[in-house]
Amino acid sequence: MDLATSPPLEELLAELIEEEPTALVVDLTDVSFLASVGLRILAETHERVGGTGKFAVVATGPVTARPIQLTKLDEFLALYPTLDDALTALRA
Repeated sequence: MDLATSPPLEELLAELIEEEPTALVVDLTDVSFLASVGLRILAETHERVGGTGKFAVVATGPVTARPIQLTKLDEFLALYPTLDDALTALRA
């Protein structure tokens, strides 16, 4: 996820947030590169979802989880290794 690929995701997330979902999951399983713009989108999405619902991120391994951990976004983002884990947590 970089400057070239992030705009469609950012637009989709904005549309979804306008609908005030009770839960939102971003699954980064198939992401092969996570640039700073992707990290910004995750942080802003977390902020925008705020009190309207729950937000989770599926990230595992060096490509996605590591940048999130290095920037300390994992201190407020709910990270899960699988989509099933994220969905289970959000249903609780």
